[in-house]
Amino acid sequence: MGTLYLVGTPIGNLEDISLRALRVLKEVTLIAAEDTRRARILTTRYDIRTPVTSYFEGNKLVKLEAILGALDEGDVALISEAGMPGLSDPGYELVCAAIARGYPVTCVPGPSAPVTALVLSGLPTDSFVYLGFLPRRRRERLALLTELAGERRTLIAFEAPHRLHASLADLESTLGDRPVAVCRELTKLHEEVWRGTISAARHHFGMVPLRGEITLVIGGAVQADRRWDTARVEAALSELLAQGMSRSAAARRVAEMSGWSRAEVYALGLNAPER
Repeated sequence: MGTLYLVGTPIGNLEDISLRALRVLKEVTLIAAEDTRRARILTTRYDIRTPVTSYFEGNKLVKLEAILGALDEGDVALISEAGMPGLSDPGYELVCAAIARGYPVTCVPGPSAPVTALVLSGLPTDSFVYLGFLPRRRRERLALLTELAGERRTLIAFEAPHRLHASLADLESTLGDRPVAVCRELTKLHEEVWRGTISAARHHFGMVPLRGEITLVIGGAVQADRRWDTARVEAALSELLAQGMSRSAAARRVAEMSGWSRAEVYALGLNAPER
């Protein structure tokens, strides 16, 4: 009886593959890949000659028994298009089926876009909610976001480039103008991590067509008792202005931290001298 290995693969930079992952991919009898084209790039780069079979959303039910059968003969590695298999891909069904049949299942940890984006965002990392891909249909997206309006933990979601502007608009209308990090092309040559408020993100990205995979990290709802008092806001604002930051930028930064709106902070800072 073979073991099912869940192998984390690079989300962009091929150098992020681990030594253990390379060894396992070379030693197993079969690699089940969400995207065989992406898998071939990786196997060619590292001279991995293990047979590769496709296992993706469109054929996961048809291929399930064949892959389970392969486990009778030897070890099988499951890899996703990028990152950790089982997160927002068809790996979940295979894992459940393998466990139910009594096959050993283990994980070879590797890169993960949600975690990478979270630690780069500058937002709280102690507790978070991973949403996967936001719903494509606006009605479903609005319903989900409305349910999450009171969620205090940091939110992480994937979004397609062509839906970013619409999703940012829905985020602002349901959650308010919270801090957000828009992470694009993580670990790749043109990596971009944009940090600010949702309204500023809408202005920054506008309607310009984007490319690349996008991960959104959104600040959680601010508790009433965590909202800073006026004196603390004034002190933080004065400190940033003293460092040479513009009044607009300082107001935005303090708003992200304090639970106040940018407009409230900006109005409070009108009497503070810019340096």
